[in-house]
Amino acid sequence: MAEYEKRAMTEEEDKYTFSQSSQISSQTGLIGYLRADMDSDGNGFFSTWFDTRKDLKTDGFKSELDAVINSLREEGDILSNRAALSKYCRSSPQSRMRTEQEYYGVRVDSEKYAYLMRLNPNKGDYNLYCYCYRRDWLDDHMRQARRGIRFIKPNYEEKFRIPDGEKIRITLSDGEQIERTCRYIDDYHVEVGDVTFHICEFAERMGQNVSSVVPLRSSLPDCCYSVNKTTGEIIILKKGEKGFFKTDIPAAGPDESRELADLQNGKLGVTKAQEAAMYWGSLCGFDTPGADPKCFDADGKMIRPSRPDRGDAR
Repeated sequence: MAEYEKRAMTEEEDKYTFSQSSQISSQTGLIGYLRADMDSDGNGFFSTWFDTRKDLKTDGFKSELDAVINSLREEGDILSNRAALSKYCRSSPQSRMRTEQEYYGVRVDSEKYAYLMRLNPNKGDYNLYCYCYRRDWLDDHMRQARRGIRFIKPNYEEKFRIPDGEKIRITLSDGEQIERTCRYIDDYHVEVGDVTFHICEFAERMGQNVSSVVPLRSSLPDCCYSVNKTTGEIIILKKGEKGFFKTDIPAAGPDESRELADLQNGKLGVTKAQEAAMYWGSLCGFDTPGADPKCFDADGKMIRPSRPDRGDAR
């Protein structure tokens, strides 16, 4: 495969190995995808192709896709058989997908196309999904998506941003809560679940329905321990929910509460920056800027924005 570049996929790329909406498919140049399994003995290769953009499925693309797959099917490469695929997955933990941990991701690039492969070494499952993109279109879309998805107030003031592919929680006026995954379309459009909105339209609808919207940041834990700064008691904080939740953990005073909270958070893998962001969100709302771990240092202290250099003092 001298003419191709093969590497583990990044977390950012993982989401593009699943079916996309028509808007995202169009903007990323998704030509279609190949699905394959290696039969019960692990040595076969039975594949099916699914079209997305027939206008992009040129003869040149079809020839290149065949060449890429045939190259990966050569003896010893990752698709030669299920044993080779399993060996690759075991030896490549960096390829394991963050949110879908039974899958592993590999990206193969040519000059014009990008082949994003979702791999599963287990017998009885489809072992390969290969999503085929125009490389320049896909990379341009991902570059723009890194700006994040904007959520604004009805007066058009920015409320918060979330990374592409993260979730929000919508609380309706009757108290019902709905969680939806959001995808970046462009700077003014967002896909909420399976519905596409202009960001102004979404803000107006939420205002009309007296609904609240908060981000469920993947950088925050679902819950953590902390210490009530007023009473010194050990408390539980829950992502997306304002207020504190009591515990039955006894403590002799604030210092011991702090030690016990740190111990419990250590077991959960919760950092001090995450706890500080959770505490902020529980007090001020998870839709406020401080409810983000990147606002705090490793000791849980808020990072103050540096003042711009005003030049030599006069």
